[in-house]
Amino acid sequence: MIFLKNFFNSLYLFFRPLIKWFLHRFTNLCELQRLCYGAHSGYKRCKLVERSLNLSKKSQIKHLVYCLNDLTSHPMSDSQIQSEIVDRAINTVLLVKKINPKYHPGFPPSFGRCVEAIYGYRRLVTIIEDLRLEQYDPNSEVHERKLMALWHNLMPDVKLEGRITKQWQEIGFQGDDPGTDFRGMGMLGLENLLYFSREYPGTARHLLCHSQHPKYGYTFAVVGINITHMAWRLLKEGHAKAHFYNLLRTGTRGYPTLEQFHQFYCYLFYEFDSFWINAKPDNLMQFNNVQDKFERTIRKVSDRENCLFKMNLSVENV
Repeated sequence: MIFLKNFFNSLYLFFRPLIKWFLHRFTNLCELQRLCYGAHSGYKRCKLVERSLNLSKKSQIKHLVYCLNDLTSHPMSDSQIQSEIVDRAINTVLLVKKINPKYHPGFPPSFGRCVEAIYGYRRLVTIIEDLRLEQYDPNSEVHERKLMALWHNLMPDVKLEGRITKQWQEIGFQGDDPGTDFRGMGMLGLENLLYFSREYPGTARHLLCHSQHPKYGYTFAVVGINITHMAWRLLKEGHAKAHFYNLLRTGTRGYPTLEQFHQFYCYLFYEFDSFWINAKPDNLMQFNNVQDKFERTIRKVSDRENCLFKMNLSVENV
């Protein structure tokens, strides 16, 4: 299957210039115009526009792609995204492709939304990576407050006896000091858990209750950090593109946000809990095997063009 896919991709790249010339000759539209007019909005259109930009032979387009890739690695405000990324891309393409917006008024906004989604996704990868690399610091008041908030959200009726205590194991940390469990995913792991417990407290406590099952229990916080690792990989490797690009069709923002990543994480954690309970593992030693099966299932769904993971958690107020 992989061999055939690579073969047809190579075949397409070989004949691509001829196909483009033929279609341009008979439609009088450049490739980007045909994609923005003909492909369904969301993942399919964004994917094809992204490929077209990356394969362009035009020096101005190549330079544009290089500049936009570089810009996504720097902090940017909403207005900067519009002016430095979207407007720059639109103006460059209109100039290089000799497109008159007066006669093609639908192209700039359609192409702009694709650019905003494509480079917004790459910007989100950078934001998530920065959070992952930020290590938990017990001397940071901000970090410590967030950790305490996690406990309060999950155990509102139980007073924490101290900063270093076995009580942390009650919400699924490995030892007396939960800070050590964040080493792999850094502050991203804590931010994900905190968002879940704050925005969906009923669901989070429901899963915490499941995790304490005498036979099918699991370490809630540690599993949550493992789900963070999975969500990060899916985002970084591009397997989450279909979800995020399709999600943008239903929202007001034209680019993926950190909050949308947190919601993606919440969905994965909620679904993993159901997957784990239904798997009925003999013991916690089967965790890696069950998680691998779960991830394969998610990857299979996430690679579909119409993928859109629903965020409306049904037990939010349980």
